[in-house]
Amino acid sequence: MKNVLITGSARGIGAQTAKLFAAEGYNVIVNYNTSEKEAAETCREIRLGGGNSVMIQADVSKRSEAERLFAEAKTEFGAIDTLVNNAGIAQVKLFTDVTDEDYDRMFDCNVRSVFNCCQLALPDMIHNKFGRIINVSSMWGIAGASCEVIYSASKSAVIGFTKALAREVAPSGITVNAVAPGVIDTPMNGGFDRETLNTLTEETPVGRLGTPEDVARAIFFLADEKSGFITAQTLGVDGGYI
Repeated sequence: MKNVLITGSARGIGAQTAKLFAAEGYNVIVNYNTSEKEAAETCREIRLGGGNSVMIQADVSKRSEAERLFAEAKTEFGAIDTLVNNAGIAQVKLFTDVTDEDYDRMFDCNVRSVFNCCQLALPDMIHNKFGRIINVSSMWGIAGASCEVIYSASKSAVIGFTKALAREVAPSGITVNAVAPGVIDTPMNGGFDRETLNTLTEETPVGRLGTPEDVARAIFFLADEKSGFITAQTLGVDGGYI
């Protein structure tokens, strides 16, 4: 049985991804930072479906906490076969109003967390000559978004990181890919009013917002053993938006 660690998997895309992997027979480590209640509910649903999961609190943007997460995960299930770097934050703000604190928090949550978790997952993956790493970026990391300059920059950094790391670890049987979700119906987008969401829906060629399931299935596709010839790629899950 394979083991998957999904950061930021208490709710939204991460929670749905956790439930999908569990349904496919993986042991699932549900990581959360502050959303303990939601993480517990995700694990409860997994267990009700006959799956195996454990919830572990850690702020993966902090090295010491990420190290503790991987140590506890290994104690529970053994080495991590698949890593999904999903933890992240967004912010809508005029660029001229962005503070140093905003910048640091965005890059810590969205980029440093990926750096930390990849470095901690790779030794076992290299030893085992197998691994799957999927990083969650955003369509704005490709196209850029007004009033989301720092968010877009951080998600673009995730794509560059993905492409470079994929080439470095490919000889060890490890693939590294990214998914770039479009407008997904999750709590992260809950701050938009109905008019904005309607506009975004109209601008999406398929005529609807994405769902967490849409993104989860793309992540699972890239994690599958049969996808071993796909690496250094960014898979758009945006309904044709860009």
